[in-house]
Order: sequence, then C-alpha cells, then structure tokens
Amino acid sequence: MTTRAVVTGIGVVAPTGVGADAHWAAVLAGTRRTGPITLFDPAGYPTRIAGEVPDFDSAGYADTRQRVQTDRWTHLGFAATRLALADAGLPERAPDPYRWAVTLASSSGGNLFGQRELQRLWGGPTRTVGAYQSIAWFYAASVGQLSIHHQLKGPCGVTVSEAAGGLDSLAHAVRTVRRGTPLVIAGATECPLSPYALACQLRSGLLSDTADPERAYRPFDVGAGGYVPAEGGAVFVVEELGHALDRGARIYGEITGWAATHDAAPTDPVAGPDPAHYARALRLALDRAGVRPHDVDVIWPDALGVPAYDRAEAAALRAVFGERTPPVTTQKPLTGRAHQGGSALDAATALLAFHHNLLPASAGPERPAEGCELTFLRSPRPPRSRIALVGARGFDGFNSALVLRGAAPPPPPE
Repeated sequence: MTTRAVVTGIGVVAPTGVGADAHWAAVLAGTRRTGPITLFDPAGYPTRIAGEVPDFDSAGYADTRQRVQTDRWTHLGFAATRLALADAGLPERAPDPYRWAVTLASSSGGNLFGQRELQRLWGGPTRTVGAYQSIAWFYAASVGQLSIHHQLKGPCGVTVSEAAGGLDSLAHAVRTVRRGTPLVIAGATECPLSPYALACQLRSGLLSDTADPERAYRPFDVGAGGYVPAEGGAVFVVEELGHALDRGARIYGEITGWAATHDAAPTDPVAGPDPAHYARALRLALDRAGVRPHDVDVIWPDALGVPAYDRAEAAALRAVFGERTPPVTTQKPLTGRAHQGGSALDAATALLAFHHNLLPASAGPERPAEGCELTFLRSPRPPRSRIALVGARGFDGFNSALVLRGAAPPPPPE
C-alpha cells in the first residue's frame, strides 16, 4: 500500500441542495439558501434565520426503524454516505467489512430527538423518555448506525472539535489509510436547529440577530454581525491510491497535508482569538504537504462573520502568506455555518471546483471591514496549481487546516 489517500466519492446534503451536483449549481449561481427557521417555531428568539436542507425526505435514505431510532442529524448522515458511495461506484455494503471504516465528526449530536424526549419527560403525562434517547443524541450515533448499516467494521471513530471537526475527520481518515485500511468514510453532518440547540448557541453571543436573510451573515464585511446557524454537511469516500486505481475509480483529489493546533487560552471577547495558533496550523499543513505558500491556488477560510474573529483570521492568513494572499473564497453566506458540517462542505466545494476546473467566486464581502482586506475571488476562474488550503476554527480554541491537491479534470465529452 502507498501512503497516499485520495477522495473518490462526495455526498452533499446541505442548504444548497441534496447531492454534489445541486450544491455545485447553487455555488456557481451564488444563490443564498438561508431563510426563516421552519424545523421549530423560533418566535421569541433573537435569531430566527438559518440554513435548512430543502425538501429533505429521510425516507429515501433510511428505513423506518433507523428513522425512529435516530435524529435528523443522523438521517442527513445516512443520505450523504449513500450519495458518496454511489458517487464512488461502490456497493451499499462493504464486501470485506474489516477493510472498510468510518470516521465522522460530531459537534452537538442529536438535538431534535433529545428535545422531543426531554419535553415528554418534563411536560408529558407519562414522565418518561423513549428507549432510544440513550443512543440517538450521542456523538457516536451516526458512526455507529452507518457502521451497522454499511458493514464498516474497520477502525471507526468520532472527532469532536466543533467546526474544525470536519477537517479533522479527513485527516484521521488519511492516518487510518496509512495504517493499512484501504477505504474510510469521512466527513460530517450537523443539525443544530432545535430550541435547546439555538439557546446554547445564543449564549456565545456570536449569532446574528438580523432578520433579513440577505444581510444576516456577512463574513469579513463592514456589516458583519454574527453567524447564521445551518444544518447539513458532506461525506467523502477516502481511499488508498493503489486501491482506487486498481478498481478504476474516478479521483477528485488527494489529501496531502493537515494540521491541528489549540489556542490553550480563553478567547478575548473584544480582540477575538489569538491568530498565532491558527497561523501555525496553516503553516504546518502546508509544510506537511510539501507546498510553498505562493503555490496555493485558493483558500477556503473559516469565515465566522464575527468582526473580531474575522480580523484575527485575516491576520493569521497574512502572517502565513504576506499582505497579498492567494485568492480567498467562501460560500458560507449562501448556506449558513453548519459547524463541523460546514468545514466538510468547504472541502467538498474545493474538490468539486477542481473537478469542474473552475474556482467559484466568493459570496462576499461587499465591502471588506478594516483589517479584513484579503484577496477575495470576485469572479470564477480556472485553477492554476490545483492546490487548495481549507481552514476551520472551532469554538474554545480548535484550529485545523487541510491541503487538497485536485486531480486533473475529466476530458470533455466527444
């Protein structure tokens, strides 16, 4: 086996649509898919805007028993995994279970399921919860259910590092491949939209309270005032290169470098996080990939949309790349911030950009805020070096970075 890990399948379930093609079309069109929360009544909450997966029918991806036992977050994981396997040309169940594995990221677990059961406990006449409350909310619920359904019995796990987790999951998948497992399902989905989950996020003071979906989430902009929560994410088939070539798989790209650091200190609410540790993660990922900063084609940033955090991220990028950074693009204003699912979705967008031979324009900012004057990609253009750097930061000090090298695009049809 080689030490190289490639992505051969992508499954997207996001506010931009179900499936990689739907997501890519919405990205190119710059279509904003955030709007009023419909999964519960948000009246009385200062934040009432979110990114929800449109027209999602879990019955198409999970059977009745699976839907009863699990949360919507896991239903989204079922869908994204089935889409990724189909995209990679792989069967629904592993032909050799102990050679396939799954490692996903989890941030907040099964919120809607837990909300319903706890309301029944404290407000219903029976004062009980269902038997599945003990497993449906748990961080490993999606990994466990996918392992059972798809017969993924290799080394399985869960990464828990908030929004950085989507990238950490891919990094862990590469390590698993290098240790001898030829195929790993990786990535993340999220559903942080329930009364309890929204209340927890509001406690941070980082959510946007703007009622206009077109103005609510504006990273790096003079009008930035917080993020908009979202559900969804992306799941990938990560495969050892020789294994992929032997079966004639289509390859989106290679994961060539990654790094994770931690701030190890409380975040200053005025100044934002210290950019030094985030910059170190970016540098380490580039070093491990053997990539020089000026070779990077495009950057997908964390793009939280909170002024102090945006300035800190811009400072970290300038510390690594100098005053003129490579082109920066973000699509989070279109979808909202899906926590660990959002960083996985950024990685999917990067790989799809290389597959389609077109780097998508950034969805903002309209007017960069002071300290956030980065080289934003204002119009689509073909890639040059086919190297992308994806960054993500999780609340409480997590920092992660991933370097992706895109494969050559497929030849045009005759």
